[in-house]
Amino acid sequence: MREPDPRPSPSSIELLLDPAADAAVRAEWDALAARGLSSLAGHTSTSNRPHITLVARVDLPTVGSDVLAGIPSFPITLSAPLLFGTGERRVLARSIVPTSELISLREMILTAVGPGEDAPHTAPGEWMPHVALARRLRVADLAQALDLVGGDVHAHARSVRHWDPATAEITTLAELPRS
Repeated sequence: MREPDPRPSPSSIELLLDPAADAAVRAEWDALAARGLSSLAGHTSTSNRPHITLVARVDLPTVGSDVLAGIPSFPITLSAPLLFGTGERRVLARSIVPTSELISLREMILTAVGPGEDAPHTAPGEWMPHVALARRLRVADLAQALDLVGGDVHAHARSVRHWDPATAEITTLAELPRS
């Protein structure tokens, strides 16, 4: 049995997808769960939505809506599966094809929050945009899981939110209007 992690969970600023892309990711979560594999479908909190984490850290300052004012929705492609981690269990995710709009949005967020101790997967130079499908997937189950992940999902960025696990609060920072 693992010891509980005494460190507080980081807050995050996340990019949410359009409803069709959200449904496509949830369908993959459900397909994994239906086969008895690790899946985010089992995490039923209202905070659990398919998303791209732009930054995560323990002392994440609030970003004012003015920082994101006027940013339109932009296309996003969820692409090939990838794995994070080491050992017997891994995180299975869909890679995100980086675009100038996505990179610009992330840079705006990083500028707004200033320097800090980012979670490794969101630190400058280490960020790999992705949408998680499963945490703690057994490596032995990888081939079966990959059979359940479809082709590219073409999506649009729809909103940016701040998730604070300490207070369980979700704050919408911006709705991104279709251009």
